[in-house]
Amino acid sequence: MKPFLLLGTRPEDAAADGELEAVARFGGLRPDELVRVRLEAAPMPALALDDFSGVIVGGSPFNASDPPADKSATQLRVEAELAALLDEVVARDFPFLGACYGVGTLGVHQGGVVDRTYGEAVGAVPVTLTADGRRDPVFEGLPDTFDAFVGHKEAIHTPPPHAVVLATSPGCPVQAFRVKTNLYATQFHPELDVPGIVTRIEVYRHAGYFPADTTEELIVEVSEQVVDHPPRVLANFVRRYARD
Repeated sequence: MKPFLLLGTRPEDAAADGELEAVARFGGLRPDELVRVRLEAAPMPALALDDFSGVIVGGSPFNASDPPADKSATQLRVEAELAALLDEVVARDFPFLGACYGVGTLGVHQGGVVDRTYGEAVGAVPVTLTADGRRDPVFEGLPDTFDAFVGHKEAIHTPPPHAVVLATSPGCPVQAFRVKTNLYATQFHPELDVPGIVTRIEVYRHAGYFPADTTEELIVEVSEQVVDHPPRVLANFVRRYARD
């Protein structure tokens, strides 16, 4: 099988390595079936899409909607590299799954509006599939409503005009969407279980997602949640697009 490509942008090793491990585990991928490129560490190398089964973009501390003057040189480079890659991905309708930061990258690339109107606090929220979501093969086997972990400062305000909204939540109207046939983005984190989100809380306690002095309280809160359906999105994506 051709490997999947995971594009990461997290500079913190604990979060980056946890993301890699979770994508591999929930996707049912062996180490040789998942190639990671950490874009925050160095410029994107030359990549040939035909070498891969699909592209997965993980979460990020970057916010696509921040004013350019407030973005670091690294973020501006990463955004430019992802935009260039998405030019080819979209043109070819090449299998793509963006988690959280993927909403901003694919959404902006395709003409959507991303801002801070629908940010959600760190924790579990009920995500409800739309009629299109219930019919979509990447969401096959998920209940109509399921809990998922979120934590984001920005979100889709206005979807791309040609996007199909697949899932929503009370505080965030676009929790997942599809462009063309094979390009997906989720606002919720399909790779996060309780240990995973606990690691993220510890790593990002000073990143402005929540008051740092509530860290231990938040860890107790998320540890009581039962969030076991979202990883099916990763498993379905891998099963649908794995190719020799």
